[in-house]
Amino acid sequence: MREASLSRESSESRIEVNLNLDGTGKSKIATGVGFFDHMLTLFAFNAKIDLSVEAKGDLEVDDHHTVEDVGIVLGQALRDAFGQKKGIARYGFSLLPMDEALGRVVLDISGRPFLVFKAEFTKEKLGDLSTEMIAEFFRGLSVWAGLTLHMEIIYGANNHHMAEALFKGFGQALYQAKIETGSLVPSTKGVID
Repeated sequence: MREASLSRESSESRIEVNLNLDGTGKSKIATGVGFFDHMLTLFAFNAKIDLSVEAKGDLEVDDHHTVEDVGIVLGQALRDAFGQKKGIARYGFSLLPMDEALGRVVLDISGRPFLVFKAEFTKEKLGDLSTEMIAEFFRGLSVWAGLTLHMEIIYGANNHHMAEALFKGFGQALYQAKIETGSLVPSTKGVID
């Protein structure tokens, strides 16, 4: 089984993540940031991974440290669960409509972290999640997972729908990329760092 369990503790947060890449989409998310919990639930369902996230952060300050640190630990867990990346499809793509919003997510489990994020939110917050933290979450995740990740809202008006298109789209793209297609590392180099 492709699984990982990780925890990270700092003066700003305590994060625990458990995931199974070969799950069914079950999740148990408790970060203290309700809208973020909703987005992570949608991601896990669409990626068909089993995911447990428990976070305790300095929410009396704001949501920054909690959301960013969840991205870091989730990225580390994904990296560990993929191991040597033998036999995976490696690439994933999603063009996902969410009512009036259209999101595009393209990823490569490359070992070369890079994030291109193009989404212009018109609200500062969605529930208790700062919209600027969506990019920070995916930045931390892409760096620590070793993903090349391109995310874009092509168009949209409703900020909730725009965020949902990105998280669901990321799940759909990861689902494609994680599929096992053989036993070789999907690189002409023979290795993905």
